[in-house]
Amino acid sequence: MASNWTVCGVCNYRNINKASVVWCSECDEGLCGECREHHGASKSTRNHDTMSITEYQKLPTNVLEITQTCQKHKEHYQTFCKKHDCPCCRRCVIETHNDCNDLTAIEDIVKNVKSSNAWLEVEQILVQMLKNVQRIRNDRTENLKCLQDQRVEIERDINQTRKMINDHLDKIHDKTIKELYANEENESKRIKLLLCEIEDIEKGISDLQGNQNNIRQHASELQTFLALKHIEKEVSDKAECIQSVLKNEDMKIKTLALEVNKDVQNIDRADCFGSVSVESKSFKVVIDSYKN
Repeated sequence: MASNWTVCGVCNYRNINKASVVWCSECDEGLCGECREHHGASKSTRNHDTMSITEYQKLPTNVLEITQTCQKHKEHYQTFCKKHDCPCCRRCVIETHNDCNDLTAIEDIVKNVKSSNAWLEVEQILVQMLKNVQRIRNDRTENLKCLQDQRVEIERDINQTRKMINDHLDKIHDKTIKELYANEENESKRIKLLLCEIEDIEKGISDLQGNQNNIRQHASELQTFLALKHIEKEVSDKAECIQSVLKNEDMKIKTLALEVNKDVQNIDRADCFGSVSVESKSFKVVIDSYKN
């Protein structure tokens, strides 16, 4: 886990508790006002980029928890092994990656990562993903409104027909109305549940976009590169969630229909007002394809 950014790392090492005012990504620690001046004047650290703690806190929690040093050897990462897809410190290379041919300097790997194809690809996928989820949500919302409109229309037809018949028709009228409402309520509940799931996915994608923007603005190149793998995994998970939604039985377009009982004209033989059914059709949402 990354160093505690709330306290000055230099002072804390001397058992002095001071709040940090800036964060140095290269030193991987916070600095108080006094230590910041020494840090900026020291030959070894004067070229380090720092940011205010206020800005640093805007980074996503999972990025703040990413350590920029090797957890095993407590040394800074120096290379990246493409074979094992992991950053390595000097001792990692000697102990584990000595036979790996595809080692690249970490500064070369993280250089311009925020404008890299992988970063831009994730950004574009999130845009497409959000559009797809919004289309799905709009489709389900439209179907929900359609169910309501059809229920109103059918109820009106039922009431108009009811005026033409006698007291016995009142009983079967009530029976059919209940069936109509029950079907609408049942299907509406299913769609609403699916909408909740869709909205959760939508919020998750929007959060990823917000995180990506914050990382772009506030994270170091190394933090950005290390966070990219995590973001790509979450993007893949969101893509699977969308596919799961599309395969859901409740994505089928539900409509209400009434088949008026032909025997309703002969009240002595009629035992119901009509049959309310729910018809399912394949959904019409067209979504953009993307690499996942």
